[in-house]
Amino acid sequence: MGLRDILEDVSSGELSPEEAQARLAGYATTDAGRFDAARERRRGVPEGIFAPGKTVEEITVLAGTALETTGRAIVTRIGSEDAADLESALDGNATYHERARCLVAHEPGFEPPEIGATVGIVTGGTADRLPASEAAVIAREIGASVERVDDVGVANLTRIVDQLPRLRGMDVLVVAAGREGALPTVVAGLVSTPVIGLPVSSGYGFGGDGDAALRGMLQSCTTLSVVNVDAGFVAGTQAGLIARAVADARE
Repeated sequence: MGLRDILEDVSSGELSPEEAQARLAGYATTDAGRFDAARERRRGVPEGIFAPGKTVEEITVLAGTALETTGRAIVTRIGSEDAADLESALDGNATYHERARCLVAHEPGFEPPEIGATVGIVTGGTADRLPASEAAVIAREIGASVERVDDVGVANLTRIVDQLPRLRGMDVLVVAAGREGALPTVVAGLVSTPVIGLPVSSGYGFGGDGDAALRGMLQSCTTLSVVNVDAGFVAGTQAGLIARAVADARE
């Protein structure tokens, strides 16, 4: 669409000024900040709205802009009370994933992408599920199929060994673990699938804030990549990009 087409659509009311700015500049300016409306076209992953540090009103403005310019809004790290307020402001057109602390809204008629590849989300235990669930939400929004393999920590290796056939059939794995962070190293040594280590801030005393898990994954003697502590959004987007590359190669 050229500049004249955009101006004519604004003049006719078919395009809002915010949508026009997003198409021309790649972002939309609001009182709550600038929303990167072109991220998915440019990078292949949707923009996320990080809730901490923002008021519900600011989040609502940004979410509304996201819906208007891209047809979808993804809000991360939002508590249940703020999510309920946001859902009301969006006329209930949203889904809150409580375990992931993510809220996702789609405009009517929005068609999410579909990728012919599977992302496996693996957790050592229940305490790892918050960032792991965040990764799952984002990978799904990118378009990948997601399979969960939960509670297979290294305290009992038979639990992960039992799941090896499933894990080997997936296209990319996000493996979340706290404590000493050994699970991604073990998994990466047993599969040919790319593994993304997601360190979790769970554990006791020294290093229990995720530091020990992060250091352990960085020192892994098996090959894997590692994201920051509790960075489920980053792990999910990276897994989604790998899944898309796998699907494109198949085609």
